[in-house]
Amino acid sequence: MAASVGCSSESSSNENANADEAAKTGPTETQQAETGADKLAGPTDENLAKIKLPEGFHIDYYADSVKGARSMAMSASGIVFVGTQDAGNVYAIVDKNKDGKAEEVVVVAFDLKTPNGVAIKDGDLYVAEINRILKFSDIENTFRNKPKFEVINDDFPSDKHHGWKYIAFGPDGKLYVPVGAPCNICEPEKPIYASITRMNADGTGLEVYAHGVRNSVGFDWDPKNGNLYFTDNGRDLLGDNIPPDELNRATEKGQHFGYPYCHAGTISDPEFGKKHACSEFVKPAKTLSPHGASLGVKFYTGNMFPAEYKNQLFIAEHGSWNRSEKMGYRLMLARQDGSGNISSYEPFAEGWLQGQEDWGRPVAVLVMPDGALLVSDDKNDAIYRISYNK
Repeated sequence: MAASVGCSSESSSNENANADEAAKTGPTETQQAETGADKLAGPTDENLAKIKLPEGFHIDYYADSVKGARSMAMSASGIVFVGTQDAGNVYAIVDKNKDGKAEEVVVVAFDLKTPNGVAIKDGDLYVAEINRILKFSDIENTFRNKPKFEVINDDFPSDKHHGWKYIAFGPDGKLYVPVGAPCNICEPEKPIYASITRMNADGTGLEVYAHGVRNSVGFDWDPKNGNLYFTDNGRDLLGDNIPPDELNRATEKGQHFGYPYCHAGTISDPEFGKKHACSEFVKPAKTLSPHGASLGVKFYTGNMFPAEYKNQLFIAEHGSWNRSEKMGYRLMLARQDGSGNISSYEPFAEGWLQGQEDWGRPVAVLVMPDGALLVSDDKNDAIYRISYNK
């Protein structure tokens, strides 16, 4: 790993040369318009009326001009930073008057290589590209001014297949970074593939924390015991209903969750399953919707929702891409019982899929300081705010 410093802007990598050169001058007026850098117009989308929620809950737009909105992280002052995939942008969403609706979307960086993951630590913004992790220091004071970044680690594979990354800092202060399998189904040659890794905040000490993880794009830690819960997308081309996605629970470093030998705890892979029995691996905490593309997961730690939602898990199902009948496109609720087992898995917010036509695709979830829940949507270019009042 060779650390380097630059603007959203400066890098020694040839593949990012054009992006870095463009960033020196900042976004053009066209780019500003496309990415919502101007003040937001008031949201008027009638589609929100199609979203079904439990009684007492309400959904509205927090921001409605966030092209390709995916992972989210919040700074100490309440600025929501948002990563993207195809758009190549990182945004800052600003709600100046704290009324639950953002007034501004600012382009922090653009033309990055799939900057899906974002995380905040000690006032610095961390961004995950496919093959490297960037750090933008003192982001609250620099996000409007083409901030410089430091490359803290560039030791990750450059494969685009499952290469986009969700990142977050754990209770141990380390940055957790998944590395997807570079295929639908295969035995990866390098141990870093199909894993969740972790590193120190300065990029040193990179190690594999969890093995056998095909493609995780969301995780969180149980606030009661610190266990890591993560979603994992099942392999394709075994039919509409096999295998289901997984919600896994990692209780210590070094555990293996089955890929590519066993899926969902009980399904032996037809190609690789003969090499290892399913009993050798950690079983899922809960099997999820088959091919629902389960992504973001968050424990609800706020105080706005009724007490029965406290410390329960919200999971964003992005929606199937090749299932004969579409599935997902909704926000799910996984409930834990008193023993910490997942006792139920049920829809919480649905309506982005109407029949077989989808108008939105939920990606990630974030709990706000006031207890409201933010949900990003990379198809409708929006961030929603779900609130509760009796």
